[in-house]
Amino acid sequence: MTETDPHFERLLEDVKELRGFDFTGYKRASIMRRVRRRMQVVGVTSFEAYRDYLLVNADEFTALFNTILINVTAFFRDREAWQYLDTKVLPPLLEAKEGQPIRAWSAGCSSGEEAYTLAMLFAEQLGIEEFRDRVKIYATDVDDEALAAARQAVYSDQAIQGVPEELREKYFERNGQGFSFRKELRRSVIFGRNDLVQDAPISHVDVLACRNTLMYFNAETQAQILQRLHFALNPDGVLFLGRAEMLLSHARLFQPIELNRRFFTKVVPPGARPGLGKLPTETSGTEATHHARLREAALMSSASAQLVLDSDGKLAFSNARAAHYFGLGPKDIGRPIQDLEVSYRPIELRTPISQAVRERRTVWVRGVPWARAESEPLSFDLQFIPLVDELGNLLGSTVIFNDVTHYRQLQQELEHANRSLETAYEELQSTNEELETTNEELQSTVEELETTNEELQSTNEELETMNEELQSMNDELHITNEALRERQDEVDHLNGFMAAVLDSMSAGVAVVDKDLRITAWNAKAQDLWGVRTEEAVGEHLLTLDIGLPLQQLRPILRRQLADGSNKGGESIRVNAVNRRGKPVEVHVIASRLAGAGAGSSGAILAHSPGPAPSPRPAHGGPRVLTRTKARAMAPKRPPCDD
Repeated sequence: MTETDPHFERLLEDVKELRGFDFTGYKRASIMRRVRRRMQVVGVTSFEAYRDYLLVNADEFTALFNTILINVTAFFRDREAWQYLDTKVLPPLLEAKEGQPIRAWSAGCSSGEEAYTLAMLFAEQLGIEEFRDRVKIYATDVDDEALAAARQAVYSDQAIQGVPEELREKYFERNGQGFSFRKELRRSVIFGRNDLVQDAPISHVDVLACRNTLMYFNAETQAQILQRLHFALNPDGVLFLGRAEMLLSHARLFQPIELNRRFFTKVVPPGARPGLGKLPTETSGTEATHHARLREAALMSSASAQLVLDSDGKLAFSNARAAHYFGLGPKDIGRPIQDLEVSYRPIELRTPISQAVRERRTVWVRGVPWARAESEPLSFDLQFIPLVDELGNLLGSTVIFNDVTHYRQLQQELEHANRSLETAYEELQSTNEELETTNEELQSTVEELETTNEELQSTNEELETMNEELQSMNDELHITNEALRERQDEVDHLNGFMAAVLDSMSAGVAVVDKDLRITAWNAKAQDLWGVRTEEAVGEHLLTLDIGLPLQQLRPILRRQLADGSNKGGESIRVNAVNRRGKPVEVHVIASRLAGAGAGSSGAILAHSPGPAPSPRPAHGGPRVLTRTKARAMAPKRPPCDD
């Protein structure tokens, strides 16, 4: 036996108190496995933590119940069993109830497939009109969500695969969501909530289908449920169970009609009187005395303890076994039974004795335990038999104590073995159903993976197309880049050529843009004014600190930049100081640099030094400019290397 976990038992009690579902009768190994599955899904590791999770998350109850109850069902599940019901069970049952109402009960109906299967079989046997008039099918379950789905009676294409084609066309109608059971027949199937463990059973049932439901309960709870099902069935009713349920240990309640397909009928306790033998009437006194002694010796040597009472309820006889068990002796003969200890130990005898005498039939009380001091406990089946003569007059009664201790032990061992076998078979069936469910889930996962694979292939094709386009663009960019490189080489060659041209000129050349910023500065200008090319390029011409009077050049530069009407340019001679501080006269030519349009993009300033100006006389004669004065008059410039 598996030891119970007190925290798990507390969890089941909380579920019972909070939601009214009593799972305490379920097999612990099976239900604990299902609860742990939900715990793994929500990410808790202990039963106490899962109890707290249920209190905080009310929606978790629904998921837990669906996991525990499984709700695995199908139309015509185990087709051979349904075929046996259709061909062997229903015809004689309907013939015996000709013209009478018929009641069927689908206990643990889940989403309704089993109840509607019963409806189709009854309708095929009786015809649709007679079915609607005579048949009521009660379908019950503890799962409210499953009952709601059953009332809708809408099933997918896959769900009705088990329905034969001719029945599918006859009893189902196509709709947008799948197939729905015919509405006028659906009224004969009544769905309701019923807990087989707690609620009262439906009575006067002719066909009771309770398939693969008992397997989830332990032996004690199964016994309680079977008592209710026994009460529910009519004497000639039929119980239809699932493949995992054999009832080997419940032969007192049900006997098999077809054990392989799990059909049983109700066992009705016998009520007939036992037959009576005729007593001899013509015997001699000696022979009668001999026969009396013979009967007394036989009674005394009987293996069962026996008491004989007269019609007044007084002890008339007790055999040796009774004397051994109950301490009776000759002094007790003639005493009323109620005065003897045996009348209430091991059980109270007067009530069943009175019942046997009053009803003139044998009364049995079975399985009476008796624990004697310093002895092993015994078990008795007590038989109370009224004694009558050949005319039916009451002579007295007898009580027979049949020692069934060994038989009970063997029966208990057999029942234990049967329960173990049933448990193993039910566990195997449950595992098989779980594997079927897992297989369906894996199939669904495979389909999803196939769909994902197709999507990935499509995406891969799109990526390959994009890659080809990018490769084409890359090739185009490569060609463009090669063209740009060639153009750049041409530009570099041209720039080098222009630089060589400028550097080969004997005059200093400065090229400015329309904002008078220097864009070119040749070697002669660098040598003349002491400003390197990299220092001059980018600077404003008028801000250069050189010996050239740039402000005098500004007007001609502006005119050239404005319109350039003098296409040959303008020239001017100015006095300047070169980089060595020597005064020079510089001949400057400013020419317009034509742009792409009609306007000017800049100007070219070419200047070459001439000889120093001649000194002029003091009074109206030529003016002499000394080196010192020339240097003082020249604009300031930064020092440079000679």
